[in-house]
Amino acid sequence: MSKYDKIFNSSEASEESLSPEEAVAAIATVTAIADLSIEDVDAESLAGILWEFEVFEEYSEDEIVEIVDRLIGIAEDEGLACLFNTAKISLSDELVLDGFAAGVIVLLDDELAIAKQKQAYLKKLQTALELEDEEAEEIIKEVIAAFQEAEEEYADEDDEDETVVIEEYSQQTYESPLGNFTVPIPVDPENGGRIQSQEGVVGFSDDIGTLLRIDYYPFPLEQLEEIESAGQQKYLRAILLDKYVPQAILANVPDATIEYTGYFEDILQGAYYALVDMPKGSTISKQESNGTPVRLDAYRGLLAFISGEFLYIVSSQHSFFNGDTPDSIEEEAEYIKENILEFVETIEFV
Repeated sequence: MSKYDKIFNSSEASEESLSPEEAVAAIATVTAIADLSIEDVDAESLAGILWEFEVFEEYSEDEIVEIVDRLIGIAEDEGLACLFNTAKISLSDELVLDGFAAGVIVLLDDELAIAKQKQAYLKKLQTALELEDEEAEEIIKEVIAAFQEAEEEYADEDDEDETVVIEEYSQQTYESPLGNFTVPIPVDPENGGRIQSQEGVVGFSDDIGTLLRIDYYPFPLEQLEEIESAGQQKYLRAILLDKYVPQAILANVPDATIEYTGYFEDILQGAYYALVDMPKGSTISKQESNGTPVRLDAYRGLLAFISGEFLYIVSSQHSFFNGDTPDSIEEEAEYIKENILEFVETIEFV
């Protein structure tokens, strides 16, 4: 008997009822817990995955978090088998494939593959949902293809673009090559201030830990329909967490993790914010005793918003020097967010 048989070979069901959409979320929840302890499952991260499903387009992120919290509670009180059987009973015929896809997404690793040790669970899930091999394989391919498309959509179209580093400058203001904004230069050459610029991005950094970066993308008017359909919060979240963070951060700092997210309607007519923990991911380094430079740990804050005909992602970091320890996630998130907003206030958008 495999360790998954106790989940799929039981007939017990909960007395609590689930909607078909909640049943999809329940399958994702069971999948997330199957190889972990319940305490190790992050409801917000799981809700973030589910929020990308079309079946949840009418739900806010907070509502999905509440659903996942409730499902985790059922699993804790009554067991995974009970939760899965309730989900299977509640799942409508139209959402069976979505239920399987939810399990697939939870099992995908960083390489967009399903680890060998996870494949036994997926096969059990497929059998329990009464899917043919061809149906299951098609869903797996579609899920992976969707993630690959998302990763590639905002990738640099010209990988040969060179970054221009300016270490000596006399001007006080930086002007975007596209003319969409100007900003007072926030670093001083005396502190090793540098301006790093390439198409679509400019970064200001120095030797004392400052990093202020502006990524900007011309905003196609046809994407207004996508925003109107998905909602600005969901659109900005997808851009920031599903595209920008994997490409700009995780590709360079594989151990980085998203620790905090939030949407603020009253900031810049709607802005999505994230805090990323970046072990050994700071832009500044320390010298080890053997002379080898090692990057410091850092938190990176990212704020995504739309202004005029451009999408902006403005970021800042807090590096931790020897002996420095981070404050709580909430305090770090607020501190860096305020730094970003103070910087944004100096930007003149055209």
